[in-house]
Amino acid sequence: MTVFIVRRLMQSVLVVLVVSMILFAGIFAIGNPVDILLPPDATQEDREEAIQALGLDKPLLIQYGLFLANAVRGDLGTSFVHNVPSMQLILHRMNATLELALLALIFAVFIGIPLGMLSGAHPNTLLDRTLMTGSIFGFSIPNFWQGLMLIMVFSVFLRWLPSTGRGETGTILGIETSLATWDGIQHMIMPALNLSLYKISMVMRLTRASMRETLPMDFVKFARAKGLTGRRIIFVHVLKNIMLPIITVIGMELGSLIAFGVVTETIFAWPGMGKLLIDSINVLDRPVIVAWLMIVVLLFISINLLVDIIYSVLDPRIRLSDVKS
Repeated sequence: MTVFIVRRLMQSVLVVLVVSMILFAGIFAIGNPVDILLPPDATQEDREEAIQALGLDKPLLIQYGLFLANAVRGDLGTSFVHNVPSMQLILHRMNATLELALLALIFAVFIGIPLGMLSGAHPNTLLDRTLMTGSIFGFSIPNFWQGLMLIMVFSVFLRWLPSTGRGETGTILGIETSLATWDGIQHMIMPALNLSLYKISMVMRLTRASMRETLPMDFVKFARAKGLTGRRIIFVHVLKNIMLPIITVIGMELGSLIAFGVVTETIFAWPGMGKLLIDSINVLDRPVIVAWLMIVVLLFISINLLVDIIYSVLDPRIRLSDVKS
């Protein structure tokens, strides 16, 4: 297990280094922030002074080297617009994004897995066809249109839920969260549901496919021959065997929920990391953009590492084959 984890950590460090190079070069190429930050009537002297103050007069390699040196100390740069550390801005918004992503993941797991198991246990029935048809809508409907329809139905027509904002927040274990108040929970339901509908469909189909592959296996037939109830067979023996691919997908999707919640946060005016990214792109605030992307990369890598470890615990053959290779 130790060799397995050390090897994954070394691979993760290499990935972070390569991705940081690509991100830094890409952000450098998209434009000059001074053109947006300064007014149109700024003089050439003002422009040169701003370029020097922001450190944009140095060659790209030197800028990247300074970035790496500061990143090792936990400093991902200072915002051009807000003049505060980029990490401070992002961490201030991170709670809102994480709680939204976690609630969306909970929706995906506790709705997608039961519906997928129900569909897989009753194949080619009206129930199965209805659930699979519904999952197609989850894949097909654009996220932004889906969010607008949710607002129209539940906020405008029915007036059940608030349409925008984070609502009233409270503290749980010293962490500010919308989950601590009923008003905050009401504000979370629609954006979390909008963020999770695609994931619900994905988990449903994956669970159904895994069920269809597992139910004809010999150990299931043997369990039936022993006289075990169908409920025990499915919820004990079958569920344990289908959880490996589901855990992998869920782990990957948690990272994507955090990284790609930009559209949802914009539609519902949710004050999270995604909305900060959009605002920073509009003014070419390079340090915030790079810091946001690097944090997302680290989240993806950390989640993948955790999933690999859980996977290897559930199936020791994985880490043994990795060590032999």
